Amino acid sequence: MKTLTLNIACFFILFTFSATMLNAQGCIAIRNMMSCTGGNPNSLSSLTHPGQFQLTTSYRYFHSFRHFRGDHEEANRVAEGTEVINDSHSIDFGLSYTLNDRWSLSINLPVNFNRRSSLYEHYGNSEESNPEHMRFATGSAGISDLRVAATYWVLDPATHMHGNFAIGLGIKAPTGKSTVKDVFHKRTNSGADSTITKFVDQSIQLGDGGWGASIELQGYQTITPALSLYYNGFYLFNPKGVNEANLSVPDQYAGRLGVSYAALPALGLALNLGGRIEGLPAIDIFGSSEGSRRPGYIVSVEPGLLWNSGAHTFGFSVPVALYRNRIKSYSDRQDPTGQKHGDAAFADYLISANYAYRF
Repeated sequence: MKTLTLNIACFFILFTFSATMLNAQGCIAIRNMMSCTGGNPNSLSSLTHPGQFQLTTSYRYFHSFRHFRGDHEEANRVAEGTEVINDSHSIDFGLSYTLNDRWSLSINLPVNFNRRSSLYEHYGNSEESNPEHMRFATGSAGISDLRVAATYWVLDPATHMHGNFAIGLGIKAPTGKSTVKDVFHKRTNSGADSTITKFVDQSIQLGDGGWGASIELQGYQTITPALSLYYNGFYLFNPKGVNEANLSVPDQYAGRLGVSYAALPALGLALNLGGRIEGLPAIDIFGSSEGSRRPGYIVSVEPGLLWNSGAHTFGFSVPVALYRNRIKSYSDRQDPTGQKHGDAAFADYLISANYAYRF
C-alpha cells in the first residue's frame, strides 16, 4: 500500500507541475504554461493503462507587491504606497491519453483572471502629480495559450520499477490574446480626470502572441518503500521577437526537485517537500530579445500534500519564495553607462490546488 500511495504521489506531483507551468508570480511575465508529461511508469498498472484518459484541472492564485531590482527589495515602495499590485486567478483544464507504457499525449488550456492596480500607470507616483495617491486598476480575463505535448519514458517500465525518467516535446499555440486593452486614468492640464484606452501591462496579458516549442524532463527514484525522489523541468523556446503590442515574446524555464513521503498509505495520503525555480531569461536562445520584458527568477520552497481515492487524486501546495531576482533585461544591457536596471514586483507565495480523474 505504501508503494501504491507513493507511486500515485509521484505521478501526481510530476503531472501537475508540468500541467501548470507556470503562472506569472508578479511582474515577471512567466506565462501560465500547460503541458502533460505523462505519468509515473511505476504506477502505470494502477493508474494509466494504455487507452486510458486522465482529466485534470487546477487552480492557482498569487498576490504580488514586493518590488525588487536585482535581488534587492525596494521596501520603500510598499512604505510609500506606490507598489504595483497584481492579483491573478488561473484555472487550467487538461486531458491526457496513454498510448502505451511509454508514450502519452496531452492537450491543456488555461483560463486566467487578472487584476493590476498601480499609481505610476495612471496619475503617477509623485506627490506633485498624484498628491492623493490615487490608485486605479486594469484587468484581463479569458483563455491563455494552448499547450499540446508528447512524452516518452526512456527506460522500460517493466524492468525499472523503482526509478525512471521521461522526456517530452511540446508546442505552444498563441490562443491567448496578447493585445488586451483597458482604461487608464490621466490628469488633464487643468487637473481634471481623463481616460485613455491602451494595452495593459505584459504581466496580465493573456498570451504572448507567439508560437513556441518546449523540451521537458521528469523522473523519480524510489529511496525507501515510503520515500521517493522526484524531479522535473522544462524550457520553452519562443523564437518570435515582439508581438503586436511591441512586447517581447520571451523564453521561459522552470525546474523542481523534491521528495514525497507516504504518510498514511492506508488512507492514500502523501506529503511532499521540494524546491523550485521558475524564470524568464534576459536573452532568448533563438530569435530576437528586443521589446519590453522584465526578466528574472524566483526560488521557492514547496510543501504540499496529496490524497488519492480510487480514480480521484487531489493535491495542494504553497510554494513560498526564498529568493527573488529581477535581472537586467536586453534593453537594460544596451545602456553604455551600465546604470539602467528595471524593477519588478514579486509575490511572497503561490497557492495551488489540483485535481485529476482517470478513466
